[in-house]
Amino acid sequence: MTALLRLPGDGKRERNKAQNRADILTAARQVFSELGYGAASIRDIIRRTRLAAGTFYNYFPDKESIFRTLIEDSARQLRTRVRGARDRATSLEEFVGGAYRAYFAFVADDRMAFEMLRRNDGAMRALLQEPTLMASVDELREDLDAAVARGDLPPVDLDYLAGAMSGVAFEVAVRMVDRQPVDVDGATDFATRLFLGGIARLKDSVPPTRTARRPAQTRRPRR
Repeated sequence: MTALLRLPGDGKRERNKAQNRADILTAARQVFSELGYGAASIRDIIRRTRLAAGTFYNYFPDKESIFRTLIEDSARQLRTRVRGARDRATSLEEFVGGAYRAYFAFVADDRMAFEMLRRNDGAMRALLQEPTLMASVDELREDLDAAVARGDLPPVDLDYLAGAMSGVAFEVAVRMVDRQPVDVDGATDFATRLFLGGIARLKDSVPPTRTARRPAQTRRPRR
């Protein structure tokens, strides 16, 4: 019944709105990649589109909201790849190494993401507590819990481990993208060896009758 009440121009209007939003985001990715978050302005972004200045504010209230949208969109794609790699793993080495390879390859393959990471790591650090970005740490923690339950991982402090693995991924990626050529294999090998060796040492320190339990907290809904 609703479809019968739509005006003839509604479909075209919605397509135009979607196209305008996509144009703004595409322009913003280019500007943030080339100028960096701090130097970029809304005017710089608008100049890369066919839109009037007033139209911009119908979609985004400020520069930060555009940057957050871009980072969240990339984060969702990245989380899908990384979690898929962990799901396919059949050993602890694949669980750790496959996820790191998926992470580093995503950064290296997407040139825009590559440049945004390199030029905007300070702004990205400020957004690391955003729910969408924190969800990747929550998902890692869930997967670590499952690995312990399967017996693939010793019952070490999984909160520390999830934080450490996520932090290393970001910090190594920031440095990886500055290398010529970009060294995905080297970054993957380094991070994998670091954690496999560290997990082995941690395993030796865990009493056989104890397990590391997660403090009670509200679990964020999966996105």
